[in-house]
Amino acid sequence: MSDFRFAFPLAFLLLLPAAFVLVRQWQGRWRAAPAVLRYSDTRLLRGLSAGSRLRLRRLPDALRLLAWLCLVVALARPQAGAAREILRGQGIDMVLAVDISDSMGTGDFAPYTRLDAAKQVLDAFIAGRSYDRIGLVVFAEAALYRAPPTLDYPLLRRILGDIAYASSIGLSNRTAIGVGLAAAASMLRESTAPSRVIIVLTDGANNAGLIDPLSAAQAAHALGIRVYTIGMGAPGPASDLDEDALRAVALAADGRYFNALQWQDLQTIYAEIDRLERSGVERLVTVRWQEQAAPWLLAALALLLLERGLRRTLFQTIP
Repeated sequence: MSDFRFAFPLAFLLLLPAAFVLVRQWQGRWRAAPAVLRYSDTRLLRGLSAGSRLRLRRLPDALRLLAWLCLVVALARPQAGAAREILRGQGIDMVLAVDISDSMGTGDFAPYTRLDAAKQVLDAFIAGRSYDRIGLVVFAEAALYRAPPTLDYPLLRRILGDIAYASSIGLSNRTAIGVGLAAAASMLRESTAPSRVIIVLTDGANNAGLIDPLSAAQAAHALGIRVYTIGMGAPGPASDLDEDALRAVALAADGRYFNALQWQDLQTIYAEIDRLERSGVERLVTVRWQEQAAPWLLAALALLLLERGLRRTLFQTIP
């Protein structure tokens, strides 16, 4: 990141005299010097056209004012510097595990379906992180790796936007929460981050896969991974949501369980997790300033030399 500043901006007050001179000249208030030669009748000159030297007679004055401007800018000490960002500590490694079973197409998270609401909220969640590596796993009857933990948030958000329902990618409409959790934990197994987190989002119960969700949570806890679980939809006879199992999974991995009944609930839940899981990264920004006055001084010198040369040649006056 590049920066620019003036170390002594008060020097620009010296432009006021130049502005005063310009105003006085524009108003024509300077007292005219007495003529060297007097003519009894100037009507003889009335038909003569003005030459280029007459039209440019103010050029030396303009060059002098420009030189003054360059000198003032140089006196204000223009400085340019490149900012260097130093990070202390390390961010969190996190994996988002998202249920893509067809039941996530239920439209009770108005104006979205459950999956679309999840994608909207997760997109904002990812955009709000800064130094945390985030990965993505989707699951139905099986788990699919979509993105390893990465800092490339724009790419991750594009991948998130492209995830589709299980039936559209050839998976049956069942839910293997344990397999999804195990896949997410596998992503974080080799991580050396000081904090590792998995967020499991589902609207059903574990009814597929060979891995029990509680066993997967205990294994994740043994690896030092915290697990948050989020259940979408209202529990009850008409719902497949298994709150007890999700609560037990979160408890086994030192996390918390949340229930989202509508889109706003989902926003609040991820905002709460965002607050709980903040990395202790410190940003230190240092700027090495370099003086940039030399070009302005050279320009002032060139303008003054040109002004003096013109006054002694093309625009020489008598006396």
